[in-house]
Amino acid sequence: MRFVSIEEHDDVAVVRVDRPPANAMDPGLLADAVAATEELAAAEPGAVVLTGRPGFFSAGADLKVVPTLDADGQRAMVDGINGLCMAWYGLPRPVVCAVNGHAIAGGLVFALCADYRVAAADGRYGLTELRAGVPYPTMAIAVVAAELSAPAARRLVLRADLVDAADLRELGAFDEVVPNDEVLDRALVVARDLGALPSSAYAATKRRLRAPTLALAARLQAGEADPLGDAWTDAVTASRAAAILRGD
Repeated sequence: MRFVSIEEHDDVAVVRVDRPPANAMDPGLLADAVAATEELAAAEPGAVVLTGRPGFFSAGADLKVVPTLDADGQRAMVDGINGLCMAWYGLPRPVVCAVNGHAIAGGLVFALCADYRVAAADGRYGLTELRAGVPYPTMAIAVVAAELSAPAARRLVLRADLVDAADLRELGAFDEVVPNDEVLDRALVVARDLGALPSSAYAATKRRLRAPTLALAARLQAGEADPLGDAWTDAVTASRAAAILRGD
């Protein structure tokens, strides 16, 4: 079963993530999301809109799955999240994220990989990894640091709480906040505008703008190990994940 699909809307490709109930990330979803970027690179649409399932953009790493993985499996999750960020942050097409519902932890990082973000007014959002005792994979924290101002990153990462869309708009994480039922339509409008820009110049400019973060991605792709990978296998991470699932 695939968790990511691609639809054509004229010259805009709409990529939908759909893993019920909350688009939580497991190895399958991560692999499908990376595979989608390979399809997009081959198809070369004018622009891309990335969105989720009704009510949820993504709840981040699946805390039911992560504690069940052995050391190799948890390291593979870290590599999968790094791969997701590499693929989407480096995609040479314009990418607009239609954040159509809650985006939490890795889900919000995923949204930050886009070039422009239109968010649902009623969602809840946050970089809550610290509450789960889960260190950020190298590419995930690099995207956060690149896309947010230092004060915004400090506020969201170190408080690790949930906030509303207006707060994230003020902090610069979202470009627009609209009613929930207008998110996709507005994202399509922005995507068509971006897609009308000269494509080769857009790709080159985006690559130069993101060069320091993409250089880190290149090192990871060349085989450099993520030093945070082992931290996902410790007992503290497992116990915190279990506590969150219990609602403690």
